Amino acid sequence: MAKIMLDVKDLSTKYITRFREDVYAVDRVSFQVEEGKSLGIAGESGCGKSTLALSLMGYYFAPLHYMSGSIKIEDREITSMTPDDVRKNILGTEIAYIPQAAMNALNPTQKIIRFIEDVIQAHDPSKTRKDIRDMARQRFEVLNLPADVLDKHAVELSGGMKQRTVIAISTILSPKVLIADEPSSALDVTSQKMVIKMIFDLMHDGFIRSMIFITHELPLLYNVTDDIAVMYAGQFVETGSAEQTVFDPIHPYSRGLMHSIIVPEAGTRDQKLEAIPGTPPNLKNPPDGCRFAERCKFASPQCCASDIAFSTIGGGRGYRCIYSEDRLKEVYAHA
Repeated sequence: MAKIMLDVKDLSTKYITRFREDVYAVDRVSFQVEEGKSLGIAGESGCGKSTLALSLMGYYFAPLHYMSGSIKIEDREITSMTPDDVRKNILGTEIAYIPQAAMNALNPTQKIIRFIEDVIQAHDPSKTRKDIRDMARQRFEVLNLPADVLDKHAVELSGGMKQRTVIAISTILSPKVLIADEPSSALDVTSQKMVIKMIFDLMHDGFIRSMIFITHELPLLYNVTDDIAVMYAGQFVETGSAEQTVFDPIHPYSRGLMHSIIVPEAGTRDQKLEAIPGTPPNLKNPPDGCRFAERCKFASPQCCASDIAFSTIGGGRGYRCIYSEDRLKEVYAHA
């Protein structure tokens, strides 16, 4: 049986605005990531993907606040730890993060090597500057970065080199779980492909042991991840293998995502493009029932009547809808 690296159960977090308003950005999210596997998280902007990424690290600072739920990394519960314990013993070594704006994550006033020294010595003060430089050179070599980058400032690097530098720093302590939040979004197509390949090479070579890859592009996840979770308005609305989620989506929102983009994969080229109508709900006051109901052309009055449970249908697949899988397929066939 595969080892579970990350086990999340009923995680809920919120933002508290300066007007003391609660924004329920992550609502009762549950999933697992096995060793050697990658989970993709997809959804439109504002659905809670990046907030979930920050929440998973267990290091909360205003305006983000933990509400409830469990986050275990190899059976180690991190939500009960103090912020100091999380910072010293979890971040970087157990779980690491490549931020969405990775190219702006580097301190412009520091040389790269000084940034890396700060990261490593925060976890292991016994490491000398020589030890750290040797570690950095080895990781930079894996990512095809020249050693002289260590003695440069961020402003001296191209966009692609900045991105690879951030990836090197994020993985230099060989974390068990790496969260990559749209790591290629600001790059040209050639650089995107190179960066994504390098990230997955790190996992293949054992530098990281599992991964969460976040993007709004379902087709990209099909090519790079094992499983996909589709997120909408702070909740997971569907989970399954990449093959299932892209080519046979169950939830109307997942289906809408796939039908709203041009996909070059075989079997999808003749599908009709359809935009998803409307806008996501305001998470200060989430609607009762299905949060997608107002935008769903298959919705019925029952969809808004009460909370919708997440139904598991086996094989790691599940969805959040009042309709059975067979009923949804019947509806789609006559749509």
